[in-house]
Amino acid sequence: MSAMRAVEGRAKAGRPGSARSDRALAPADARRGPDQPGQRRHLDRELAWLEFNARVLHEAIDARNALLDRARFLSIVASNLDEFFQVRVSGLRQQVRAGLTGISQEGGPAGQLEAVRTRVLDLVAVHSNAFLELRQELNQAGIQLLDYRDVPSDHAALRARFLQEIHPVLTPLAVDPGHRFPYISTLSLSIAVGLRDPETGIRAFARVKVPPSLPRFLELDPLPDQAPGQHRFVLLDQVIGANLDLLFSGMEIEEHHLFRVTRNADLALEEDEADDLLLAIEEELQRRRFGEAVRLEVERTMPDRIRRILLEGIGVTEDQVYAVSGMLDLTGLDIIADLNRPDLHDEPWSPVTPTRLQHDADDEGPDFFSVIRNGDVLLHHPYHSFTSTVERFVEHAADDPDVLAIKLTLYRTSGDSPIVEHLIRAAERGKQIVVLVEIKARFDERANIAWARKLERAGAHVVYGLVGLKTHCKTLLVIRREGTALRRYVHVGTGNYNSRTARIYTDLGILTARPDVGQDVTDLFNMLTGMARQRGFRHLIVAPRGLRERFLMLVEREIGHASAGRPARITLKMNALVDDQCIEALYRASMAGVEINLIVRGASTLIPGVPGMSDRISVRSIIGNFLEHSRIWRFENDGQREWYIGSGDLMERNLDRRVEAFMPVLARDAQVEIDVILDTMLADDRRAWLMGPDGSWERADHGVDPTTLDSQAALRLHALAGATSSLAAPTQDVGSLEPWA
Repeated sequence: MSAMRAVEGRAKAGRPGSARSDRALAPADARRGPDQPGQRRHLDRELAWLEFNARVLHEAIDARNALLDRARFLSIVASNLDEFFQVRVSGLRQQVRAGLTGISQEGGPAGQLEAVRTRVLDLVAVHSNAFLELRQELNQAGIQLLDYRDVPSDHAALRARFLQEIHPVLTPLAVDPGHRFPYISTLSLSIAVGLRDPETGIRAFARVKVPPSLPRFLELDPLPDQAPGQHRFVLLDQVIGANLDLLFSGMEIEEHHLFRVTRNADLALEEDEADDLLLAIEEELQRRRFGEAVRLEVERTMPDRIRRILLEGIGVTEDQVYAVSGMLDLTGLDIIADLNRPDLHDEPWSPVTPTRLQHDADDEGPDFFSVIRNGDVLLHHPYHSFTSTVERFVEHAADDPDVLAIKLTLYRTSGDSPIVEHLIRAAERGKQIVVLVEIKARFDERANIAWARKLERAGAHVVYGLVGLKTHCKTLLVIRREGTALRRYVHVGTGNYNSRTARIYTDLGILTARPDVGQDVTDLFNMLTGMARQRGFRHLIVAPRGLRERFLMLVEREIGHASAGRPARITLKMNALVDDQCIEALYRASMAGVEINLIVRGASTLIPGVPGMSDRISVRSIIGNFLEHSRIWRFENDGQREWYIGSGDLMERNLDRRVEAFMPVLARDAQVEIDVILDTMLADDRRAWLMGPDGSWERADHGVDPTTLDSQAALRLHALAGATSSLAAPTQDVGSLEPWA
């Protein structure tokens, strides 16, 4: 704990608090107490997810955050809502059509849809208003987001630019007896144009797609007195709208309004009937383009006449329409958030390299194999560099002549993945390369198929996953000849092998040469690539056969300790907690006297603090510039603590329909680091939100105290201190967990 206190003492700083209420985004009925009698035991999953998005939206409003970082949060909220409609709302609508009633607190799928719409309308209103206020602040900071009508002196230059850069890629599509209503692709911006023929007086309708290949914001030429770092922008769609006469010559432009369609993006794949899973996925991706429309966003100023045309043409009903004030599709704000204005960003973070993996005094790179043989290495991204650790390890293995084989699970990766390039080079050099590419990873299917084919062309063995399951575990196995023996080197992590997200997602990984862990990972790959029916492992805990069971067993053990008067405590960190069996087990533990601290970034359907049910459970969510993605379990176990890290959340999909892997943290120095991480986050009163017994969320600091502990800032300082430490060797293990099968 001393390490945490040292970090905490150096981290107590912050911006002045926001004057806004920390509950400003709460739904109207969030403050009502539990229904009596018959206390509800689980919150609605969909609404719990929307409350997570409300917490993210609060970061866009909180004046303590840097201005351009707040723009980024607005973009993230928009992107999150897009995915929510593409997947979750689409699923609810399918359930309604199928006549399912469900057991939701909201009255089944139909009731859930109604509750979702009510909450989304609240969020859309706050989201739009937040953008209007942010826009004013950006203007004051020299980043002007201007309306086309307000820059008449730039109209000539913009018209010339329209003719040269925009007009050639536009395709106006009319709707009349000779032209059917055009297909509107998902998430694309479109302009609905009301036309009138001056000769006949007949009114007409046309659609113009805003090209996604062009930047949403067009920067205007600098003014003579414009200072460096200042910018002036107009929206691309406004420039198109102002020049529609060049697309519809001879017609009168009566009006034009922006709209956007969201479609069902979930794959409906019968895997067991597919002769070729790769081809089946590709065919389904083509069908996804024509998925059912589930949301229509329109400008609030759109008149009923145009709105009715869209409703009929797209095939949606009024309850699927969301009218937006101001800018439609705030995902476009990423362009603004990326501007080079250091004064408007939080201080950038440069990830550090752990001491044991740093270059020596002669600038020689580390011998990864020697370092790992000397003891496990715990990695904490993005505090620790992904590039100089995991990527460098794969590069080291690819180039080492004694490495015979490299095996990896690939769920999501970046478009320019250095790890995949290292694997391709290793395959071309004759090493055995085995990559399980999960081509069912939602929204990454097409990219993963491209990587799979590139790996196959290089000579790698590529497996596309298991029928009926997604392979979500994060495992890497390197087999190396050392003398007359073979040694296995392993990386097990909580996050994807993705260099881009590793800079903003907090994730953990362990590099180890423990023979029993290496054998476990070997058995896991044999299960994934062959016909092995592995029933148990020495140390790994693997879903779907055993992860829920192991978790429940660990909880029951804590219940036994508490019942006998022995120390009992559970601390869990995850992205989501929605599995009913796991939640009920935690309720039983609370009632037995176990203290339970939950750190859940996203949706939690567990209700804490209810007397007689969950009064010993706390639930907190930490929202910051880094996305909290790591999964950690810590069990007190009568003073003999056990720690685990892994790839899966306590969700039905992870426990029942995915291959996930958790591993125990066995090295003493790694255990200490896990404690620092968890205890720092439990002390956070700057980024943390606390859930109440009515399911509502409150900021831990109420948005006003500038002398709070920001866990992400504290862990940056901790990583810096560790990277400059003279400690070059791991501490000795303290105890070892018994193998579990």
